[in-house]
Amino acid sequence: MSDIISPLPGIFYRKPGPDKEPYAEEGERIEAGQTIGVVEIMKQFSEIRSDVSGVLEKFLVEDAGTVNPGAVIATVTAE
Repeated sequence: MSDIISPLPGIFYRKPGPDKEPYAEEGERIEAGQTIGVVEIMKQFSEIRSDVSGVLEKFLVEDAGTVNPGAVIATVTAE
């Protein structure tokens, strides 16, 4: 199991916009470097990417939830 960590504080979004599809869903296979969401702080958006390939097991932060630096956003079962 590998954790995807927030590098900065802000609001975590799973989608690029309100009417858009999520970057990734729980249970999906994702690739190393794939964006799973963004963190917004003061109108600047930073992509959150997986370091490993595998299955995105669970988001630990709700869409539009607050995150702090070092918080686990999601877990991935690495392959």
